[in-house]
Amino acid sequence: MRDVQSERDPRNLPIDRVGISDVSWPIQVLDRTNSTQDTIANVSLSVMLPRDYRGTHMSRFIEVLSAQEKQVTFHNMENLARTLCTKLQADEAHADFEFPYFITKPAPVSGAEGRVRYDVRFFASIVGDKFDLITELVAPIQTLCPCSKEISDFGAHNQRAHARIAARMKTMVWVEELAEIADRCASAPVYSLLKREDEKAVTERAYSNPRFVEDSVRDLALAMEAEPRITWYRVSVTSHESIHNHDAFACIEKSKL
Repeated sequence: MRDVQSERDPRNLPIDRVGISDVSWPIQVLDRTNSTQDTIANVSLSVMLPRDYRGTHMSRFIEVLSAQEKQVTFHNMENLARTLCTKLQADEAHADFEFPYFITKPAPVSGAEGRVRYDVRFFASIVGDKFDLITELVAPIQTLCPCSKEISDFGAHNQRAHARIAARMKTMVWVEELAEIADRCASAPVYSLLKREDEKAVTERAYSNPRFVEDSVRDLALAMEAEPRITWYRVSVTSHESIHNHDAFACIEKSKL
């Protein structure tokens, strides 16, 4: 049968990335408390296509994904990327997994437990022999405006915000550890289940700990600097303002090497 994809292409143009995207796929990830957690990932897989190939073999991406162990971890993303290179005869490959991850958090006073969603991303790439992996977490947090507290006779405006932590690591840092760092850099954590006594505690904690996005992002950066397992990071905080018709954000990126 004629292999059309492997025919030579006369246009002399390599393609930086070609592959499949927006694939929903069941995976299992490591869970610090429960050993593993089942979730659904949105997956993109791609390779670099040399200038003399007309097309790639799209079916091979699904074959590689199907052959991948169900568990997707910090440790096996390199094997997945290298397998893509081998199966598709490429010198460069990329694998992107985005998925929801749930952490059970007890309320601060009652101890009532509820699950909070965090969004996690593993982005792996192979270029030649060099492997790279970035792990990213998006965590819901709360911020309370220091300026609003200072100038108001009653209260201060507060809102839900998101901390985004992206890192390159020497060895694995648990998703739960990144979530805990995000909570510590906020005015107060966000919970899914709160009793009245918990609402009082969270509200008062935020009021006694006002934070600009600049405050939170600097503390995130300091936490990344203090973590020896992390070699590069990009941290940001976005506050979904409650009294302004815009968001506020701040970002820091730095390599520690």
